[in-house]
Amino acid sequence: MQDEHFDIAIVGGGPTGLAMALALTRFGDGLKVALLDRRPFAVPRDQRAFAIAAGVRRVFEQLGVWDAMLPSASPVKAMKITDSGRGDISRPLFLQFEGDVAPGEPFAHLVPNSAMQAALLAAVEGQVSFLAPVEISALAPGKLTLKDGRTISAPLVIASDGGQSALRTMAGIGVVSHDYRQSGIVTTITHELDHQGTAYEHFRPNGPFASLPLLDAEGRGLRSSLVWTETTEEAARIKALPLDVAAAEIEAAMGSSLGAVTVEEVPQAFPLALRLAKSFIGPRLALIGDAAHVVHPIAGQGLNLGVKDVAALAEVVVDAMRMGLDHGAPDTLERYQRWRRLDTSLMAVVTDGMNRLFSNDVAPVRALRDLGLGVVDRLPLVKNVLISRAAGIERNGPRLLSGFPI
Repeated sequence: MQDEHFDIAIVGGGPTGLAMALALTRFGDGLKVALLDRRPFAVPRDQRAFAIAAGVRRVFEQLGVWDAMLPSASPVKAMKITDSGRGDISRPLFLQFEGDVAPGEPFAHLVPNSAMQAALLAAVEGQVSFLAPVEISALAPGKLTLKDGRTISAPLVIASDGGQSALRTMAGIGVVSHDYRQSGIVTTITHELDHQGTAYEHFRPNGPFASLPLLDAEGRGLRSSLVWTETTEEAARIKALPLDVAAAEIEAAMGSSLGAVTVEEVPQAFPLALRLAKSFIGPRLALIGDAAHVVHPIAGQGLNLGVKDVAALAEVVVDAMRMGLDHGAPDTLERYQRWRRLDTSLMAVVTDGMNRLFSNDVAPVRALRDLGLGVVDRLPLVKNVLISRAAGIERNGPRLLSGFPI
């Protein structure tokens, strides 16, 4: 079969891969981009939602897709953090964040996965060549061989194919990994009380329990997305519960902070692990998103890190091409790696440390961490720095994260 040539080939059609394709075609003059996936491209029907930090929202604005996401987006106006042990009835508040990173700019929004994917797919339609469903059987520098015999060549291949990245394995790039022996339970609930744009993070002995504000069909704050960390064994038990029993356990875990709860869908559970690629680049290859890094969801930064990768790699590639340089050359890709590896490694260390600190019920440790939370709550300058960091606002970062075009 005849070889097909592109300027860039992106493998993986999730939100990170779609955002990468959109950034390149929007700011790269006439770039010929292929987007490959093992599944057909379609808007998912799941009810997952992602916390979109302010910096990432700015990226979506520059990509021209935020207005399409906004009707379904729920602003996070405040975050309340509590700590409790086994058998505790009360959920004492130790730390609270509220306010905007800039006037009228919340530090995050909750966006349903379906709304985000629909906006990205609509924007990239007609801008790239969709190749799906396809399976990649081999990788060589600048060349993909498909199982059906076709070959795809490009000076740069971008791997956005998830935490179990086949391209990363084919490239011989190892990972630093750690199994948390925990599972993340995800579901959507409706509740009696309006969340008023508040996210709750309840630290419990087996791991954090987060409720993140969503809007219901009438635009009211009576709906939330849950990300609940438990031991693998306990997660399996919870997943198998009847919905009314699961609702009662969720309400108890939340300390009735949102009143009576109804579970909208059967809870799903996925194993949690730390996974950091030993290199974010290979010969004519760049890793982005979960292919490069998987961190604990305790800080809700997974997708945000992936879109930061998109902002950095798009800027590096577009700058190189504007200067007439090889956009897949080692020095070009090394600039991307230097930009992203430190930030991602720091986030991996922070989320790992937070999970170890808060996923236990040792009394002296609880006392120290609660004291620390209380001290931070009384230091506005420290809180503002933490909010800015969580919002993805950073100096000397990619231009898209600051709200500027490439």
